Amino acid sequence: STDQLTDRELEILERIGQGEEVKVIAKSLHLSPKTVETHRAHIKEKLKLTNARQVARFAVQWVSARDV
Repeated sequence: STDQLTDRELEILERIGQGEEVKVIAKSLHLSPKTVETHRAHIKEKLKLTNARQVARFAVQWVSARDV
């Protein structure tokens, strides 16, 4: 569950869910794209997802569920 994600990871998950590219996320959070990729890798591991596409799909569903 998302309970184990850090605030920063949740922020990045939300931005991925809104369709933002890694470069855009990095720029707006004043991080390097590599750092954003690392956060995404941690999100993937913590949520037991297998690849970036699954992270993106989860993120989109998570964001839309929160907006209800």
